[in-house]
Amino acid sequence: MIVHIVEDDEAVADALALALEGMDRRSRIYPDGEAFLAGARLSSEDWVIVDLGLPGVSGTEIVRQLLLMPNAPRVLAISGTTQATLTRYLRELPDMKVLRKPLSIEAISAAFA
Repeated sequence: MIVHIVEDDEAVADALALALEGMDRRSRIYPDGEAFLAGARLSSEDWVIVDLGLPGVSGTEIVRQLLLMPNAPRVLAISGTTQATLTRYLRELPDMKVLRKPLSIEAISAAFA
């Protein structure tokens, strides 16, 4: 099982990877949606943590594509945007669980429980 981190903020991606390592989870970082879509090899046992506010291919578009997969990985969305923008994202993804930045280790652990 791999946790794929799709996050354009290098510091956030690195912090997530370190937190996951502390939880004995392997991770792979992708700096943008394009790199993720081109390079990720996914299984139904994997997780994808995706920033909804990615430049280029948006996080919401990535989530939509993942949910169409027959054996989709589990998805956790993260966002550091305003509440108004987050509300707009969630209109497109009504059943999506979202963690707000700044992220806490407790929130990340609970999401994987």
